[in-house]
Amino acid sequence: MTTLTGPRLPPRSGWAPRQLVVLLHGFGADGNDLIELGRAWQPLLPDAAFVSPHAPEPCLQGFGRQWFPLTFRDPHERWRGVNRAAPGLDAFLDAELARHGLDESRLALVGFSQGCMMALHVGLRRPRRLAAVVGLSGLLVVEEGKGPESLMPAIRSVPPILLVHGDQDDVIPVEALFLSTDLLAGAEVPVEWHLSAGTAHGIDEGALHHAGLFLAQAFAGR
Repeated sequence: MTTLTGPRLPPRSGWAPRQLVVLLHGFGADGNDLIELGRAWQPLLPDAAFVSPHAPEPCLQGFGRQWFPLTFRDPHERWRGVNRAAPGLDAFLDAELARHGLDESRLALVGFSQGCMMALHVGLRRPRRLAAVVGLSGLLVVEEGKGPESLMPAIRSVPPILLVHGDQDDVIPVEALFLSTDLLAGAEVPVEWHLSAGTAHGIDEGALHHAGLFLAQAFAGR
């Protein structure tokens, strides 16, 4: 199992971390791609440490990293992929929590695109409830051809969840947002969502602000 590592930001307050935000990048990027989200959210989360691990595998397309391969030819590859990558991410989260002396109630996962798939998959299967999961421009992965009834037995905890998507996304179409919210609702998992008007496969200022407030409120217990 590959040991994950990546860029970090200590708390802006200068004190020991009271929260931990783990940022999970998309396919073909690396941890440097998302660590700037931490800088943007530091005013809202001055006591949070941020870490953005590089995914465990070199991207098959020859650039960046991947949590799992994507060929878009096999309808089962996402399901196999999230399950294969989950143990390594879980081990990383366990190590980071121990490193900072925190528990899951102080941990938030934020994932973009393929990283969103990982955040949702792992966040719902942690033995203890996380503070929050934010999914940006991604989707909830379930086994091909199955619905929420296949998800319910796997859920071990239900964190507050926010899904954000651009309505002009041509990589993961906006329909993925509504499919994911329907699957979560069918599995009795509450979810909030935000639609970014005029935004393609990316994160606009509105999404950045909305997600930052969501994290701040989640850590405050609201």
